[in-house]
Amino acid sequence: MTLGAQLFTLRDYTQTEKDLDYSLGRVAAMGYETVQISAIGPIAPQRVRELCDQHGLRIVLTHTDPNRILNDTEAVIAEHDVMGCDYIGIGMMPKKYLSQEWLWHFADDYREAAKKIAAAGKLLMYHNHSVEFQKFDGKLVFETLMESFAPEELGFTLDTYWVQMGGADVCRWMERLSGRIPCIHLKDMAVHGWDSVMAPVGEGNLEFDAILEAAKRCGVKHLLVEQDICQGSPFDCLERSFKNLQGKY
Repeated sequence: MTLGAQLFTLRDYTQTEKDLDYSLGRVAAMGYETVQISAIGPIAPQRVRELCDQHGLRIVLTHTDPNRILNDTEAVIAEHDVMGCDYIGIGMMPKKYLSQEWLWHFADDYREAAKKIAAAGKLLMYHNHSVEFQKFDGKLVFETLMESFAPEELGFTLDTYWVQMGGADVCRWMERLSGRIPCIHLKDMAVHGWDSVMAPVGEGNLEFDAILEAAKRCGVKHLLVEQDICQGSPFDCLERSFKNLQGKY
């Protein structure tokens, strides 16, 4: 398994080419091997690839605008070819689908795009939050997603923090998704008073020894550290997570 950084963590520092270059240099210096491209500024895919190559970082996953995946599929595929990236990610389904009346439309709308992406040798990836653990007619939204697409049409970027926030067991869900989770987000959960907060990996309460062992069993290829909200510098949070993970994966 490779260890990478989800650039959403550094989104305030990746909006210009200059800032992205600097931030990638910091990420590489920490020891990360890969990155996920997410929430960066309007920088051409070719230039993103060049900057990542300069810093020895491989692009393994993106979060891409769901509307572009749906309506500009061929261009999205071409951009990922340029970046050398095989996993095209949806960070979250558009809100209109998150209702009992409209959930089934998600697969109906995105299946053709998923098939085109698969035909190009890539995989559409869905990233979960906690909302996928609500039930409609007794079935979890997550289960509906699993059943609505074939494994070769849709993979999942399982997010450890959001699974826990949804009241589910991270390792159990990794087992359920075995073979469909080439990428996962590593994110820890700590408690401050009555509030749950995101924390650097290894500094919260998630059982990462068990999670990493499950990742090995379940075919995970890419571990990606993410912290949406940092208590202090996001660069510091990424570096602390990296150090805490050394020797564990």
